[in-house]
Amino acid sequence: MAHGVTESIRRAMVPIHPAGRPFIAMFAVATVVLLVIWQPLGWIALILTIWCTAFFRNPARVTPLSDGIAVAPADGRVSLVDHAAPPAELGLGTEPRLRISTFMSVFDVHVNRTPITGRVVQSQHRPGRFLNAEDPASSAENERQSILLDTAAGDVAVVMIAGLVARRIVPLHAIGDHLMVGERIGLIRFGSRVDVYLPAGARPLVAVGQRAVAGETPIADLAGLRPALDATRIG
Repeated sequence: MAHGVTESIRRAMVPIHPAGRPFIAMFAVATVVLLVIWQPLGWIALILTIWCTAFFRNPARVTPLSDGIAVAPADGRVSLVDHAAPPAELGLGTEPRLRISTFMSVFDVHVNRTPITGRVVQSQHRPGRFLNAEDPASSAENERQSILLDTAAGDVAVVMIAGLVARRIVPLHAIGDHLMVGERIGLIRFGSRVDVYLPAGARPLVAVGQRAVAGETPIADLAGLRPALDATRIG
């Protein structure tokens, strides 16, 4: 009986990403101190502690494994479906590509996932400003982590962009890693945006304003696309 109750609790609880534990601990300590000093302030701190815990939740996801389907890299609202040149540091040229952007509010899960299976061939951090992540200018001006994936459909860029509140991008990958679709690729603290730049011929499957779930929501159809170089170079 006790074992069954324990299992039920474990399944009901959403895992917390290790990167969030120091922040949750700081909030919790502050809550205890403030409850002792002045309870009304302590209750406010308790609410903030609960929010901080929720912010770093790291739920399991069921990723569709259909060939040629790219999935959402982030939880949140699709804020852009357009064509734009990828970040210059990736060396992909100035030709506009299909760009799909997902904006994460401070209430969304912030663990990001790779949209498609591939090998990390570049990962570059670029310092910058902290404009509102919903501002289109944030793609070029904000602090970001630009990741280039070598996939069976061609080069796919994933750009994690810091926002108005966000001040830290935590990569969960290394150059040379082979990542399966839906695998964790990074985390951004606190509120931000993720852009995906797709090869020519990719067809969007989402619209602006739609809610996306990282690792689950199909965002583009890449079926039938082939890279300029032989796909066997993907390791």
